[in-house]
Amino acid sequence: MKKLFIPLFLLILINCNKSGKQQEIKSDLVEIISEDKATSYAADMDEPPPPPPPLQEVPVSGISAKAVNPPSNISTSQNNVIVKKVIKNGDLDIQVGDIKKAHQQVNEIVKNNNAYIQTERFNNTDIDEKQFFTIRVPHKNFDALINSFSNGIGSVLSKNIASDDVTEEYTDVSIKLANKKIYLEKYRDMLRSAKTTKDMLEIQENIRELEDEIDIAEGRLRFIDDRVNYSTLNLMLYKEKVRSSATSKIGFGDRFGDSFTEGWNSFVAFFLGIISLWPFFLLIPVIILVWKKWRNRKKKE
Repeated sequence: MKKLFIPLFLLILINCNKSGKQQEIKSDLVEIISEDKATSYAADMDEPPPPPPPLQEVPVSGISAKAVNPPSNISTSQNNVIVKKVIKNGDLDIQVGDIKKAHQQVNEIVKNNNAYIQTERFNNTDIDEKQFFTIRVPHKNFDALINSFSNGIGSVLSKNIASDDVTEEYTDVSIKLANKKIYLEKYRDMLRSAKTTKDMLEIQENIRELEDEIDIAEGRLRFIDDRVNYSTLNLMLYKEKVRSSATSKIGFGDRFGDSFTEGWNSFVAFFLGIISLWPFFLLIPVIILVWKKWRNRKKKE
């Protein structure tokens, strides 16, 4: 037993020594690995970071239109705004004490408001005097002109101001005009490339019709612009003539003569009216003759 115990004890010691050496080797390896990691980490920290990748040049054609030219909302909104087109007209009747003096005042007021007199007409009767004006005035000065006439000349008998919004019509005509101009250019391009005489004649006819329509549309737009930029005022100056027995030019004798003349004229007009019915008078004998024949037949029966 002793002989067996001694070898076993030796084997156990040998194994313990081997395991201790292996643990020492393993711990040494762990320390070496950790040291290597630490040194590598320190080296990584000491080395400068790698440079960033070079920027690639992008061709201009590849850049979107929004990136090159950002949309300007302000300009777009301004282009989409529809300008109001309003035509203002007015009628003004004023009673004055002196037509000539009032006429001079009208000329001064018109000049001060950068307006002009388009037409002028004067009527003089036995009971009153009337001076008519058609005045064109810039749109922005229309109200000032009305106020100047109302406050500085005489008593206002009547005043009528009207505004007509033609924005819709103006916009519609403008859009149609732009489209017709586009079609006109297309027809002209087709005319250049036309090969047969028939095609050329048809295209020329279409071009002629489009040019006529474009001229009409442009004329309408010019007319609207003129009416919008310059308002129209119809002004009447009125003076009533005062009559008295001493100053009146028409006395009783004159009035009696005028009445006699009017009666005679009425009689002549009535007589001439009867004469104008002569075809009907020719039918009267025929009607009487037919009636008599019909009556005689009745008596015989």
